[in-house]
Amino acid sequence: MSIIEKHNLTDRDVDRIIGMAWEDRTPFDAITFQFGLSEKEVIQLMKQEMKLRNWKKWRARVQGRKTKHRKLRQQSTKRFKSGSQRFITKNHISKKKY
Repeated sequence: MSIIEKHNLTDRDVDRIIGMAWEDRTPFDAITFQFGLSEKEVIQLMKQEMKLRNWKKWRARVQGRKTKHRKLRQQSTKRFKSGSQRFITKNHISKKKY
């Protein structure tokens, strides 16, 4: 059984997981929180969905990256999203506050 079937992921979910995995500041914990995949399962999914050359580039980039692993992150970083990210409420994007 593939990871996609095991977690009942749609194509849109898979695309979002891949995007989150490529983002430097999105930790694996955020993917686990949102989709229920462990870090090991994300790695397997990436290997399954990507060309080998691109997967190797991604793995080299992610291994040991402090922002991708909660245990290596600074203690002050406790959120999954950027503080400068806009909030969307009632279909209106609020203005960025400084």
